[in-house]
Amino acid sequence: MGATMNTIRPASALQLFSLVKDNGQLEVYLANVPVPKPRADEVVVKVLATPINPSDLGLLFGASDLTTIRASVRDGLPNVTADISPAGMQAMTGRVGEAMPVGNEGAGIVVESGTSLQAQALLGKTVAALGGAMYAQYRCLSVSQCMLLPDGTDPKDGASCFVNPLTSLCMTETMRREGHTALVHTAAASNLGQMLVKICKMDNIPLVNIVRGEAQATRLRGIGATFICNSAAPTFLDDLTAALSDTGATIAFDAIGGGTLAGQILNGMEVAAVKRMKTYSRYGSDIFKQVYIYGGLDVTPTVLNRNFGLSWSLSGWLLTPFLKRVGPEVTQRLRNRVAAELKTTFASHYSHDVSLIEILDPAVIAAYTRRATGEKYLIRPHRA
Repeated sequence: MGATMNTIRPASALQLFSLVKDNGQLEVYLANVPVPKPRADEVVVKVLATPINPSDLGLLFGASDLTTIRASVRDGLPNVTADISPAGMQAMTGRVGEAMPVGNEGAGIVVESGTSLQAQALLGKTVAALGGAMYAQYRCLSVSQCMLLPDGTDPKDGASCFVNPLTSLCMTETMRREGHTALVHTAAASNLGQMLVKICKMDNIPLVNIVRGEAQATRLRGIGATFICNSAAPTFLDDLTAALSDTGATIAFDAIGGGTLAGQILNGMEVAAVKRMKTYSRYGSDIFKQVYIYGGLDVTPTVLNRNFGLSWSLSGWLLTPFLKRVGPEVTQRLRNRVAAELKTTFASHYSHDVSLIEILDPAVIAAYTRRATGEKYLIRPHRA
């Protein structure tokens, strides 16, 4: 028999879904779904806080045109519908007809556990969870998908324990494993970017931060960032090259994706490398330069003006495949650091709290899909 708390697992609870229809429409809706009884190594978590991350928005709204969004009601609960262009439908063919639950991570209290010792140990505890489908009031999860939080932790403080903290830590882990000694980060004033500044400061890693405005630069200076380049400044390319020369950074993580920025970073790395060369080579430097695209804030094509020699690479990078490659021992080491520094290095700041109902308000959707730096939304699934 599984153990339970005073909180009774309900037969059903609200969960959010995103559905691509074959008529060229996307529907995002709430539904009452069964809350399963946990198996031996599972627990039921009452989800009390779950963030809206950029990675969640891709699943939530896909390739739909948000200017066409309209609100209605489905089975007595709110929903929204938006149109998808023919090109967008081609990109989302694999999703047609499949209602997909949304939400990468969150935190809450374990209200029922399975029979295993590991599951029983979590009963009544506050945990962070990375299991998908977290935009829900209750979630049945494997013990391995949960991270025990220190006693007294507010679920709000643990809601973003996984995606941003582990991504920022794995960037420095990737840097070391690939033989680099300094790195570059774009969209650097984000929650993730601020975590990376703190990690690099603590670990003595030179970090070049690329932002798009002076207010963002000021924010990063306030937490100790040293090398900050404003892409909107007329001196940006010179500032970037100087920072790359000073730090020797030869690996970058780019959240922008589209446009010319990745190529500008590679070029700046090459200019910095050539300055250190003792003899000229028409093939450029032999210093290897790596840019990883890990986000898509700009969905236009990535443009490369190849003036950075022949020793370089541009490729994609994602957290989950990286964690699979490094294995459970490294993953646990990184998770332990997150838990230990939850209120310092990995503290997340939210600008808005919303309910599951409110995230389907078209005005609220327009706000959180802007992905404005400094704005981060937290869902409170049990708030009316």
